Amino acid sequence: MVKKAEEKVKLEEAINNWKRAVADYQNLEKRINEERASWIRSASSNLILRLLPILDTLMLAQKHVQDEGVALGVKQLITILEQEGVKPVETQDKNFDPQTMECVATESGERGKVLQELQRGYVLYDKILRPAKVKVGEESKKD
Repeated sequence: MVKKAEEKVKLEEAINNWKRAVADYQNLEKRINEERASWIRSASSNLILRLLPILDTLMLAQKHVQDEGVALGVKQLITILEQEGVKPVETQDKNFDPQTMECVATESGERGKVLQELQRGYVLYDKILRPAKVKVGEESKKD
């Protein structure tokens, strides 16, 4: 009888140890997958940051040259970036947001309102890749 009780306790210990080992393995697997995803996001982020100046140049060229090839290149690059989770920072008719924008100039206008976007900013998922450079309104000083 005592031997059966001891065997039952040992069996329960073995089952509990096995359950802990399985849980530890599942946690390790989850952590490795999260780290892998983080590395991929980091690599994507670095590559995208290197592509943004090229997009800026193409968009500037598109403003000054009416060329279907340039327009198509801009459209394709924007589509690829969107597929990778990149979105532009919205500045049109928005109040200045220091989390997503960088004020590089001020001008007389509605206080705290973005008057002009000087360089587009981008977000990758919820992380700022590059803040938008904007001109912000300030109350004009009266003499």
